[in-house]
Amino acid sequence: MSVGAMNKICPQADAESNMTTGRKTRPGGEGCGPLCYSRRGACLSVFLLLLLAMLAALLLIVTILGHPQRTPEPHSCVTLANRTGFLCHDRRYCIPAHAVCDGIRTCPHGEDEAENLCRDLPKSLPSFLLTTCGNPDSWIYSDQKCDGTNNCGDCSDELSPVTACPPCGPGWWYCTPTVFRYCSCVPRVLCRDGVQHCSDWSDEYSCPGP
Repeated sequence: MSVGAMNKICPQADAESNMTTGRKTRPGGEGCGPLCYSRRGACLSVFLLLLLAMLAALLLIVTILGHPQRTPEPHSCVTLANRTGFLCHDRRYCIPAHAVCDGIRTCPHGEDEAENLCRDLPKSLPSFLLTTCGNPDSWIYSDQKCDGTNNCGDCSDELSPVTACPPCGPGWWYCTPTVFRYCSCVPRVLCRDGVQHCSDWSDEYSCPGP
C-alpha cells in the first residue's frame, strides 16, 4: 500500500504525529513519530483483514458453484398395493414401478422422468425396477410380475419355471384362459358376462362372480 493510500485511509495520522512531537515533516516522512507509525500499522492491519475476508468469500463461492449438489440415488419402496415402488426424493411418495419413465411426472419434482433414468431403457433403470421375461431381450417393470396379466407376452412373468407366483387371489378365477391377456386366472368381474373367457367355460357356469 502506498503512503498516499495510507494517508487517505488515516488522513490525520501525520498531522497528529507532528503536533505531538513538535517537529516538521520532512520529505520522505522522516518527521513521523511513533504515534504516526502506530496508526498506519493499525490501518494496514484493517486493510489486510478486509482483503483476506474478500478472498475467503470468493473461495467459498467458487467451491459452491464448482461442486453442484449430487442427485440422490434412486431407492425402492413398497406401495399401498404391496408392490415394488419408486421412492421419490422427498421420501414421502412411493409411486408404482411402472410409473417410472412413462412420460408422466408422478413425483412432486418429476424425478421419475429424469434424463439419467430414462435416457436408455432398460439399461438406465435401477435393477429393482426390472424383471426379465423368458426371452432375455424382453423386460417388464417389477410390479408387473405376478399381477395376473400376461405382460411378457409368453406368460413367463406369471408361470413357472421362469416365475413362481402365488395362487390366484380372491379377485380372480383359476382356469385356463382363452384370452391372450391372461395366463392362469381371469378376473372375477368377467364371470357370467355371457362371454367365454376360460377354455372349460367355468367362468360362465362355475364362477360365482365378483
